Amino acid sequence: MTDEEVMRIALDLAQQGEGEVNPNPLVGAVVVREGVVVGRGFHRRFGGPHAEVYALEEAGEAARGATIFVTLEPCVHHGKTPPCVDRILAAGIARAVIACKDPNPLVDGKGIAALRAAGLNVRVGVLEAEAAQLNEPFFTFITTGRPFVHLKLAMSLDGKIATANRDAKWITGQASRTRVHELRRRLAAILVGAGTILADDPSLTVRLVPGRNPLRLVLDGAGRTPPAARVLREAGRTVIVTAIMPEATEVALHQAGAEVWRLPGSGARVDLAALLDRLAKEGIDSLLVEGGAETAASFLEAHLVDRVSFFIAPIVLGGRDAIPAVGGAGAPTVAAGVRLRGLSVERIGEDVLLSGTLL
Repeated sequence: MTDEEVMRIALDLAQQGEGEVNPNPLVGAVVVREGVVVGRGFHRRFGGPHAEVYALEEAGEAARGATIFVTLEPCVHHGKTPPCVDRILAAGIARAVIACKDPNPLVDGKGIAALRAAGLNVRVGVLEAEAAQLNEPFFTFITTGRPFVHLKLAMSLDGKIATANRDAKWITGQASRTRVHELRRRLAAILVGAGTILADDPSLTVRLVPGRNPLRLVLDGAGRTPPAARVLREAGRTVIVTAIMPEATEVALHQAGAEVWRLPGSGARVDLAALLDRLAKEGIDSLLVEGGAETAASFLEAHLVDRVSFFIAPIVLGGRDAIPAVGGAGAPTVAAGVRLRGLSVERIGEDVLLSGTLL
């Protein structure tokens, strides 16, 4: 097998930790000796052993003189677990193939340097782009100190997320809805506006895929969320984020099982930067923003979106009063519009998924 083929196995392993390791990165490791895979591992849960440990344990004595493939640079510092570099050296590994460097200042090239200083043959950069995209949330969180923000919208071919009478179920197909639940599982928190709660009464769970529910956030500056909303009855945490909610409403929401975060704002408009700061303090490394139109616009206008995913269905809704995917004031000129880079296009059932990062 080529280095690229083995690293692909390691990346597939890394994905198995989705939704379980935040705010740690997703990491996979494979040990190969004389062309045969003798050990596999991935980071399974936050605070647990790293991928290299599982792979080396499975390899046992076969690790001596072998090659280890890791999707992210091995750590050299003592955190919740001992340094992986020490474990690799103790196992007698002769060669290391690493997809990408770890931007964590505690690592950031030190793991690679330590392996080379110990005499290992080290290759870096195999499937680097794929490995970096896998850990977009971790890289953003560790380098900026705020959560990675992924904006998702499901829309018609003409850019509508609901008809003029607010009917929105279902624009996209079952395959797209399952993919959205996979996104929810991967990211640590999910957010919608109070308008979405009132219009759709969503549960915001991962019921279509196995995994635990993310932290659920409702952006509700003035306190419009009803205490009987479905989102308050699901397993896991639900937080209502507000600026000027009446105290009686807050008491009722608490009694219904919700947490309430009062944050700075301009009138009923919550300061989104303050919200991301609060999430970061809670160790929340990633946020999926699911809309609606005004919520999407508020994050885009504040320049707080890192990636967008537009699920586009082959249906035309029309109507000048139908709800657009993105509301707000809009760009004053075409040149001022939000542009994407690294655009990918994927067919999902009958729908099309367009995804990219913001310039």
